[in-house]
Amino acid sequence: MISTAHRRRAAALPVAERRRRIIEATLPLLLEHGTDLTTRQIADAAGIAEGTIFRAFPDKESVIDAVIEAAFDPTPFEAALDSIDASAPLETRLEVAVELLQRRVERLGELMTAAGRVGPPTDPDRRPPTSLGALERVIAPDAAQLRIDPPTCARLLRGLTFASTHPAFATDGPETPAAIVAVLLDGVRC
Repeated sequence: MISTAHRRRAAALPVAERRRRIIEATLPLLLEHGTDLTTRQIADAAGIAEGTIFRAFPDKESVIDAVIEAAFDPTPFEAALDSIDASAPLETRLEVAVELLQRRVERLGELMTAAGRVGPPTDPDRRPPTSLGALERVIAPDAAQLRIDPPTCARLLRGLTFASTHPAFATDGPETPAAIVAVLLDGVRC
């Protein structure tokens, strides 16, 4: 028999770490079950007691809001864009950037549908959902070859990619990264 003096509770996680784990565990549940997911499912997926959720979040809706906010965080997306080889040809760099943008649009679209939401979080203190600065850095090495500046080119690339990928606009499926880049760099006129 183990005496109570020998039993030790696991050290409590800092609130930020607890929140992060809950958010990570909730994302796949939200995609699978939508807002019908339960706090019991969240707790089981996070490996915590159900009451622990409520020490980090006031309610289930707050957990869902935090999952959406985390998904819209542009930091991982910016890091992926910044890792594109600046010495690669412009077309190659842009195609990789478009692939990354398409994955982001698709992933966020799936999440928003599952959560029954129609747009990004509206907190005015948040950064934009897609950072144009990172896209500009992908384009900048070849700025001298372009008729428009990298900021304008980045906005156009983002817009073309979104319109060519989002299911509300791309009803026949998303365009290929090569097609989007060709339209951006060469236009559509023969």
